[in-house]
Amino acid sequence: MPDNIELREVEPVPSQQVDPWLYRLVIGFLGAAMLIAIALIGALSIMGKTGSDLLIAVPAAVVAGLVGMLVPSPVSQR
Repeated sequence: MPDNIELREVEPVPSQQVDPWLYRLVIGFLGAAMLIAIALIGALSIMGKTGSDLLIAVPAAVVAGLVGMLVPSPVSQR
């Protein structure tokens, strides 16, 4: 084995770096979708109409997306 081996720290590739503005944009869109869904459900209930199953499933998926984005990563040092 050669003695002139130099060890250096590995830099993350660009695809592994997280852009904080992209993260904020995704959270903002998911939050806006949740608020719109709540407003639609509220408007339908005020009018006395029942919503479709899709109107219940979409906010549930949005909440799951928000939870997935906001829960800290197990490998993150934050």
